[in-house]
Amino acid sequence: MPDPFDTAGLRRRALAAWADSPARFREDANAEEDLVRGGYRDRLLVELAQNAADAAAQAGQPGRLRLELAGDGAGGELLRAANTGAPLDAGGVAGLATLRASAKRDGAGTVGRFGVGFAAVLAVTDAPVVHSTTGGVAFSAARTRQEVAAVPALAGELARREGAVPVLRLPWPAAGSPPEGFATEVVLPLRAGSRAAVRAALGELTAELLLALPGLAAVEVVVDGVVRTLAARERGDAVDLTDDGRTSTWRCARRSGELPAALLADRPVEERARRGFAVTWAVPLDDDGRPAPLPLPQQVHAPTPSDEPLTLPARLVAPFPLGPDRRHVLPGPVTDALVAEAADGYAALVAGLGPDPAVLALVPRVGLAGAPLDAALGTAVLDRLRSTAWLPVAGHPGARQAPGRAAALAEPSPERVAALVDAVPGLLPAGWSGRGDAPALAALGVRRVGTAEVVEAVRGLARPPAWWAALYAALDGADREELAALPVPLADGRTAHGPAGVLLPDPGLPVDRLAPLGLRLAEPGAVAPAAARRLLERLGARPATAAGVLADPAVRAAVAASLDAVDDAAADPGALAGAVLALVAAAGTEPGELPWLADLALPDAEGGWAPAGELVLPGSPLGAVLAPGALGTLDTGSPLVGDPAVLRAVGVLDGFALVTAEDPDDLDVDGAGEWADAVLDRLPPDAPPPVWPVLTAVRDLDLVADWRGAPALLAGLPAAAWADVDVGGVRVPGYLRWWLLTHPVLDGRRPGRLRHPAARELQGLYDVARAGDRLLDLLRPPASVADVLADVEGALDLLDRLGDPRRTVRPEVLAGVYARLAAALDGVDVDPPERVRVAPARVVPADDAVVLDVPWLHPLVDRPLVPAGGAPAAVADLLDLPPASEVVRAEVESTPVRRQPWAELPGAALAAARLGTDLPAGEVAVHAPLRAGGRPVGWWPGDGVDHVDGTPGALGRALAWRAGAWGRRQALAEAFAEPGRSDELAAEDAVCP
Repeated sequence: MPDPFDTAGLRRRALAAWADSPARFREDANAEEDLVRGGYRDRLLVELAQNAADAAAQAGQPGRLRLELAGDGAGGELLRAANTGAPLDAGGVAGLATLRASAKRDGAGTVGRFGVGFAAVLAVTDAPVVHSTTGGVAFSAARTRQEVAAVPALAGELARREGAVPVLRLPWPAAGSPPEGFATEVVLPLRAGSRAAVRAALGELTAELLLALPGLAAVEVVVDGVVRTLAARERGDAVDLTDDGRTSTWRCARRSGELPAALLADRPVEERARRGFAVTWAVPLDDDGRPAPLPLPQQVHAPTPSDEPLTLPARLVAPFPLGPDRRHVLPGPVTDALVAEAADGYAALVAGLGPDPAVLALVPRVGLAGAPLDAALGTAVLDRLRSTAWLPVAGHPGARQAPGRAAALAEPSPERVAALVDAVPGLLPAGWSGRGDAPALAALGVRRVGTAEVVEAVRGLARPPAWWAALYAALDGADREELAALPVPLADGRTAHGPAGVLLPDPGLPVDRLAPLGLRLAEPGAVAPAAARRLLERLGARPATAAGVLADPAVRAAVAASLDAVDDAAADPGALAGAVLALVAAAGTEPGELPWLADLALPDAEGGWAPAGELVLPGSPLGAVLAPGALGTLDTGSPLVGDPAVLRAVGVLDGFALVTAEDPDDLDVDGAGEWADAVLDRLPPDAPPPVWPVLTAVRDLDLVADWRGAPALLAGLPAAAWADVDVGGVRVPGYLRWWLLTHPVLDGRRPGRLRHPAARELQGLYDVARAGDRLLDLLRPPASVADVLADVEGALDLLDRLGDPRRTVRPEVLAGVYARLAAALDGVDVDPPERVRVAPARVVPADDAVVLDVPWLHPLVDRPLVPAGGAPAAVADLLDLPPASEVVRAEVESTPVRRQPWAELPGAALAAARLGTDLPAGEVAVHAPLRAGGRPVGWWPGDGVDHVDGTPGALGRALAWRAGAWGRRQALAEAFAEPGRSDELAAEDAVCP
C-alpha cells in the first residue's frame, strides 16, 4: 500500500525511542491518557470543527464541515467528519502522531495552537482513520499494542498498563478518499459505550459554535439520514446564525491587532510568533432587535469553550493563553492585555446597541465573579462602561452621557420624569430606571435620585400653582418619609417646608376663628386637584375640618404650653381652652382618642389651673375612692364647664383612666418597672429579648384610699385593662392584675398570697381569698401549685411556707412540691430555708434532714427525709441538704444462703410480663437475714448481683430498681409473693393493660 506520508518511518522512530527508553513509552502513554481523560475528554465535536476551521483558514476560503453518524455495516456505528479546505500533508500527519508539536504553528488565522486536540477522538474510538485527497493515515490501539508487545524492553510496562498504549504515536497508511467535494474526512468507528453520548452531542450542537470559528461557514449534522444545517452569515456588525432553517441574529463587536512582543516573552517558544489576536463579543437579539442576554454563567471561549466561568451575559471569543489542562486561562501579561482589549470591545458592543433600556442587562453585576479572570473582565468592563458616553438623557433625544453624569429616579414614572426634566439635570428616561435596573445603574455609578433629593431639588423654585399641582399628582405614591420636606405654597404667600401640619381649606371652616392658633392654610389652587390633595393628606396635611384643625401640631403645641400661658400676662388661657373645647365638641372626639388633650389647662375648684388629666369631675365615683387631695377637682363655676362628654374627651376624670404604650419603660404608672421584671422572670432563661405587644395599664392605683369601693370601679373597666399579655409566646398577667395581686387590696392582704376558695392543692398553705365571684374571676388568686410557681417571688414564698410549722400540706402535694420548686427556681439564687417539711404536718430544722437519693439506704437513715419527688439531686441542691448516699456508708456484711438467676425465681414469668421485657441476666443472692451497715435491710443492689432477704417485697424492689421501673415495685412484689396464682394474676392484668 502506498505510504505518501512515510508512516513507516514515523513508527520506526517512535518504536526505537521507546525501546531505547521504556520511560519515554510510559511518558507518552501517560500524556495521551491525561489528554483523553482531562483537557479533551468532552471536546470531540469542538475539536473536529476546529480542525475544519483551520483547514479552511489555510486554504483561504470559507469552510464547510459535515458530521455524519452512520452504520458500519457490521452492527456498529461510525462518526464521519468531512471538511473542505487544505488537505492533509506530511507535516499534519507528523503533528497528529506527535504530542504537542502542531503543524499549525506558522498558520495565520488558525484556531488550533497545541497539536494535541486530535486526542479528543480517543474518547470514543480505538481506531481513528483520516482520509484526504493527498492520502490517508490510520491509528489503531490493537496494532500499536501488537507492535509494542514485540519489543522485549516494553513487555513489563505493557503488562502493568494492562495493554493500554498511546494510540496516536504509531500511524499506518490507509486506503480511501474523502467524499466528493471535501478535502479530508475523519472516520471514527465508535466504541459501543460511546455511541449514545456521540448521538446526544450531535443533537446538542448549535450554530453558536460558529461564532468561535469564523473560518467555518456551515456545519451539516447528519443523524439517521436526517440533515440539519448550521450556518453563519455576517452582515456588518451582525451575524445571522441558522440552525435547520431557524435564524437568530447576534450583534458582534470585534477588536484585532498584534500584541507587543515583550508581552509574550514568558510564553512557550511556539506561541511567541503568534502575536496576532482577534477578540469578539456577541449577544443575541430578539425579534425587535433588542439584546437578549445569555443565561449565566457563560464560559470564556479561548477561542473554543474553556472551563473559565463568565458572568457577563454575552459570548466572548478571545485567544487567551491556556494552562496544561487546556481548560483554564493562565494569568500573566498576555491575559491582562486581552482583558483590556475585551473590555474595550464590550463597551463598543453596548454603546452600539442603541438607547434601549434592555441593554442594561449587559452591565456586569458587582460581586458575582466566579473566578479571577471573570473578576478581571467584570472590573475592566465596568471601568470602560463608566467612562463611555452611551446613556440617554431624558427630554433631549439623541443626546448621550457617561454614567458619571447621569441620574436616575429611584421611583420613576413617565409623569415624574416629565415634571422633573428641568429640575434634575442628567435625568435618565423613565424606562431606564426600573427596579430591575437598579443593580446595573449602581454598578455604573449612576447617581440614584431618591424622593428626598427630588424634594431638595424643587425647594426654592418659583412656579405657578398649576405646576405644583402637577408635581404633587406625579409624586402620589412615593415614599412618605422622603416627601416630608416637600414645599407647599401657602395662601398668605409663605411657603411651608413640608406638608405635615398644612391645612387644606374646607369651604365651611371658620378660618377667622383659628388665626390665634397660627395655623398654615395651603394655596387653594395648588391643592385643588384630587390627586394633589390626596398626596398632601398622605404626607400629613389635613383637611381644615374641626377634626383636622384639632390634629394640627400647632394646636397640640398650644395645648402643651397652655399651663405655662397661665403665668403669661399677654396670654389668655381661658380663650385657648374655649377654642380647644369647641373643636373637640365639633369633632366628636372620644375620651382617650387624643391623649395629649389631657395637658389642656382648665380651672380647678381652688381657683387655680391644672392639666385636664389631673382633674376629677365633681361628684364622680373616682373622687370618692381617692385619697383627699390626690387629684384636683374641676371648677364647677367656670363658664368652660359644659358638656361632661367633651370634658371627658380632653382627659377630665370620672373613673380610672387607661394608658397604653409599646414598651414598659413608656408606661407612666406605679410599679411599671417591677411588673416588667416579673414578666421577664416568667420567660425561659434562654429566651431572646422580648417583643412587647401594645400594653394597657391603669393609672392612679397608688392614689386609692378606699379599697372597699375601688374594686367595683375597676371591675367595670374594659377587658383590655384586665387582659393577660402574650410575651414571646408566654401568657402573663397584665399590669392591673399584677398590681392588685401584689398589693394589700383585699382586707389589707395581698391576693397573690391567698388562695382561690376552690383550690384544693393549696389548702393548709394559703388562706382563702374572700371576695365576690366577679372580682375573684378578675383577680385570679392562685388556685394550684402551678399558679404559685409561675412567678419567682411566689415560688420563694412557697418555699418559706413549707418550712412554717403553723401550716400543713396535703400529702399528694408534699410528695412532689420540693422537686417542682427546684425546677421553677433553677438558675435563681435562693437562700436555703432554715426549716424543711418532712411530713404533711411536720417541719424539722434543715440541719437534721437528708434527701433520700437511693431507696435501699432507707433502713440505715436515722434522720428525717425530705420527699424528693423523683429529683433528689435538684432538691438537695435547692435546700442545701446532703443526699443519703453521702451520709450513709455501708456494704453487705452477711453471707448469702443461695444464689440463683432472676429467671428461675418462682413468679419470674409474671414479673417479666409486668415489666414488658426480659428479666435481667444477673443473679439474686438470698440472705437470711441480709445485713448491711450493722442492720438488717430488705435488699441491696450489687454489681450484677442483687442481694435480698428473700421476701417478696425485697424481690420486687430489687427487680424494679434493676429494670429502671421503680414505680412497678408493688406489682413485682405481688408476682413473687403469689407465684402459684401467676395465671390468675396475668388474667387480671389483661383486663386493663
